[in-house]
Amino acid sequence: MNKKIGNIFKGDKVIWMVFFFLCMISIVEVFSASSNLTYKTQNYMGPIIYHAGMIAFGAFVAVVTLNIPCRYFKLMTPFLLLVTYITLFWVLIGGESINGANRVISLPGGITFQPSEIAKGTMVLITAQILSAMQREDGADKKAFKYILWIVLPTAALIGIENLSTAALLCAVICLMMFIGRIPLIQMGKLIGGAAVLVAVFLTLVLTLGSIGAESETSSQTIESVSEGNTDTKVIKGGGVFHRFVTWRNRILKHMDKKNVSPEDYDLDKDAQVAHANIAIVSSNIIGKGPGKSVERDFLSQAFSDFIYAIIIEELGIVGASFVCLLYIVLLYRTARIASRCENNFPAFLAMGLALLLVIQASFNMMVAVGLAPVTGQPLPLISKGGTSTIINCAYIGIILSISRSAKKKNERVALQTV
Repeated sequence: MNKKIGNIFKGDKVIWMVFFFLCMISIVEVFSASSNLTYKTQNYMGPIIYHAGMIAFGAFVAVVTLNIPCRYFKLMTPFLLLVTYITLFWVLIGGESINGANRVISLPGGITFQPSEIAKGTMVLITAQILSAMQREDGADKKAFKYILWIVLPTAALIGIENLSTAALLCAVICLMMFIGRIPLIQMGKLIGGAAVLVAVFLTLVLTLGSIGAESETSSQTIESVSEGNTDTKVIKGGGVFHRFVTWRNRILKHMDKKNVSPEDYDLDKDAQVAHANIAIVSSNIIGKGPGKSVERDFLSQAFSDFIYAIIIEELGIVGASFVCLLYIVLLYRTARIASRCENNFPAFLAMGLALLLVIQASFNMMVAVGLAPVTGQPLPLISKGGTSTIINCAYIGIILSISRSAKKKNERVALQTV
């Protein structure tokens, strides 16, 4: 019996334990944080049954993926690249809007998926291949830097039009992969300098064009209210191409200004998410209120997704929140150990890229929840309620486990040779 179970759960046991704990925390906390959904639908078990089903299917995907030898992932690259660009253009033209941005594609049968999730993994896969194929004794070939940028930057631009935080996350992961892949430091320095200039220019555009968009939206609302009932008056739709600039500007300004606002002057209506997240955190104490006993979940929108870490702190306290952080740290550390034992460069770079993707996204989410970063809309990997993101993140875990299997075989061969 134990042998059969061992044949199913192959790969690194520590990664499996991290995956198991994250899934269990996800089921408990999403069930607790979905009170608004259950109240609106009057279906108290529906949301958690759906989420538990997605977790179970994701675990199945992880088991299937870990049984695929690492070399076969390379063969999937052309297909994934084609799917990435088709779906990214598709979502911009005919995607479904969520929170004011086209991020989801709807398919028959009520199925939806986020192309950006596929794009992130595809870019990590391609970057790992380029870095491994162009390794030299003194580091990566200088051309590798250009090839990576030619592929990654257009993809990040397509994602960033409607989902800036995901594009920034992808760029951060690729930069770290290039550093690990020994891209020449001169090129990395130029990249960082150029990125700093672009960020400065971008922030200037967001703050200026975003204010224009905000004024346009205000004017549109005024015209609509004045022309109500008058069919001869033309209604102007505000925002236009500035609709995302307005959102980005507001988030930046709110994050910069909130530290200057005294608690009694804080407007709970205008910035309810951050306010109720802060209330959840400060009322948690060390051990929290206990699973399922959150109060702020009833007032915090997206409590089961973007701000689920605030609910974890409220219910599990500093101890539980620290444990969740530790799980992601262990995931990154263990993956680094696996990468160091890999016989070839490709699986090592791929494993590190996927682990960085999960851990950096988790860091973004947790920083937003505790007020260290502006609201980004990034879910907490393997914990937040989700469809596409949950399954694809489970596939990432499966790939890391598959790579751990090949690294283990290498160690066994080395051990036999030394004996």
